Amino acid sequence: MKIQNQVLSFIFISVIILSFTQCSSAQKLEEKASFELGQVMFQNWVAGVQGGGSGIHMLIHVVSNKNNVVFDSIYFRGYKAEIEIGKMGYVANIKTEINQREDIIMSNNGQDEFGNKPPLKDSNFPFNLAENECVISYIEKDITKYLKVNNLVEKPREEYPSAPPKQP
Repeated sequence: MKIQNQVLSFIFISVIILSFTQCSSAQKLEEKASFELGQVMFQNWVAGVQGGGSGIHMLIHVVSNKNNVVFDSIYFRGYKAEIEIGKMGYVANIKTEINQREDIIMSNNGQDEFGNKPPLKDSNFPFNLAENECVISYIEKDITKYLKVNNLVEKPREEYPSAPPKQP
């Protein structure tokens, strides 16, 4: 009976420890970052030709980055995109579903569907965000951290013109 109680106690404690471990694997938002952000702006765009695509350009202005953190990704409206260094600061380009090519192959054979692109939105999006919020993931001292940014600035939509007509 004593051994049985010890086994039950061990199982109970193990379950509790595992449940805390699972909670710690979720993305925890930082209260304050070691860098200072200026404006974070976004602009929707759509190509002027059918199937030319659409997306969201994001511009992230970093005022100071004393600890030299590495900016990794941005999470916005169900999408995730890599952050890159651009001419005017840090940028992220998100592809959206509007005006994309419709070349989807449907088949019983999975090999035939190999060229199909996966959905653009992440079905397991890890954050609950308002329309004017995003989360920036960054790496500081080999640790990935997440910072929520509020009050994004929306620039007017960019509608690119169609291709110019061919000259005779």
